[in-house]
Amino acid sequence: MLVNEEHLTRLAVELGQHLQAQNAQVSTAESCTGGGIAEAITRVAGSSAWFEAGYVTYSNRQKTRQLAVPEALFDAVGAVSQEVVEAMVRGAQAASGARYAVAVSGVAGPGGGSAHKPVGTVWLAWGDGERVSSVRRQFPGDRAAVRRQTVEAALAGLLRLLAQENQNLG
Repeated sequence: MLVNEEHLTRLAVELGQHLQAQNAQVSTAESCTGGGIAEAITRVAGSSAWFEAGYVTYSNRQKTRQLAVPEALFDAVGAVSQEVVEAMVRGAQAASGARYAVAVSGVAGPGGGSAHKPVGTVWLAWGDGERVSSVRRQFPGDRAAVRRQTVEAALAGLLRLLAQENQNLG
């Protein structure tokens, strides 16, 4: 699937509109995207009103240090796992004070994959201050394609989460 920068920008603009309507902020916790989600968000003028912080925690050590991901999780389930991205999203919310957060960890390639977690495997998690949801995705393509698709999925998931919140508000 081809994901272009204009599409990502449109998603970020829409995200900003929803966040501003709620007077809420979002933070990102990124591994495989290396800050790509934060970059897509902050290319939008005025995003400082609704973007709180971005954590690029590529190493497990930084996931623990910056986001309080328990070290034991890496040995138990690996960095590319539901448990780790859910801990990352909670850590981003706690560290930044933002109501909303998204976290991603994956195998972008070209190497690093395994039979259990092949290249293109990505875990994403979203939090709204009370609940955390997560999903495992398998993206096709090269490293750049996997990363772009992850950014798109992260932004689209935030939009779905905010749409649910707006429905709950009446």
